[in-house]
Amino acid sequence: MANGRLEVLLVEAQGIRDRDKCIPEQERTSCVAKGKGKKREWNEKFAFEVKYPDGGEDRVYKIIFRVMDQHKFTEDVFVGESTVYVKDILSIGAEKGKLEVQPRLYRVVQSDKTYSGEISVAFTFTKIKDGIEENPEGRKECANQG
Repeated sequence: MANGRLEVLLVEAQGIRDRDKCIPEQERTSCVAKGKGKKREWNEKFAFEVKYPDGGEDRVYKIIFRVMDQHKFTEDVFVGESTVYVKDILSIGAEKGKLEVQPRLYRVVQSDKTYSGEISVAFTFTKIKDGIEENPEGRKECANQG
């Protein structure tokens, strides 16, 4: 089993109707996106401490991004969601010590299963051994220093 840190960089959204905020599952909330029109930007990073593998082979490793339209005086409205499966990122990162995935577009789907634009997300998995992040180039960085 490998312990590690999965960093998720929420970059931007394109072509999404009525959206202002994106909330990644696992109790992380982003700031309100900047920009107007059909393109909004966050450039916000989230970190998740993960164990891989954790459980049986049937375990599903995924992150669900829920896109919400934020309202000041009423409840936020669900616009759509995007599910990103990260098992391969964790597996390869655990094997190599670190894996970076450049920003990619993931479709946002509404509750009626229709397409509602895209979000751009990048990932970095860094293996942690005894509180020290492993680095394939040989350098070691302490996980508790920020």
